[in-house]
Amino acid sequence: MNDVASPRPRRFDREVDGILLLDKPTGISSNAALQQARRLFRALKAGHAGSLDPLASGLLPVCFGQATKVCGQLLESAKAYRVVARLGEQTDTADAEGQVIATRPVPPLDRNEVEAVVARFMGDQTQVPPMYSALKHGGKRLYELARQGETVDRAARSIHIGSIEVLRVDLPEVELEVACSKGTYIRTLVEDIARALGTVGHVAVLRRLRVDAFYGGLDHWMVILKELAGK
Repeated sequence: MNDVASPRPRRFDREVDGILLLDKPTGISSNAALQQARRLFRALKAGHAGSLDPLASGLLPVCFGQATKVCGQLLESAKAYRVVARLGEQTDTADAEGQVIATRPVPPLDRNEVEAVVARFMGDQTQVPPMYSALKHGGKRLYELARQGETVDRAARSIHIGSIEVLRVDLPEVELEVACSKGTYIRTLVEDIARALGTVGHVAVLRRLRVDAFYGGLDHWMVILKELAGK
């Protein structure tokens, strides 16, 4: 009797409903992290609620099955980040993954001076999205155009900075914690703050701490999930 090979199991074959609060590591895209989680659960349907750049780590809600219906609501949520800004160097992507395109001396700033400047960025304001973003122009992602050396006009968008705290001043680095509305680009915020401080800058480290739909912060939820996993 000839052996008949058994059919290979389907890659995604489970009805999974729920939200995974994933602590995305650095070095991979949000979509790559989503696909890894989806393969782990073999979930038929999955999506994430709010992209994080490969440079960034932290809270990435991954929605499975019926929970994908609330992804849009999560995208609307306010968020909080911890960011290390490196002053004196501007990059083409506004973060540490880009190429340095400009340098400028960093003034001898003390903590009080930094806090006074940072305080100006509280509240309602407008922000021009960076070229290296997933927004579309003429059917193409802006980052695709940027990689081709193109720059296009981008309309300013209204954002809100709910709170911004200076955690550390160790020049050329300044560490901040920012709570902000949806649609806020921390890379652009850092560039704007650096300019106001009399220099240039980019994001060296970025971590998302909170999506307000999950109040309490990433560390709080990770403790709960670990406790549940141990039961």
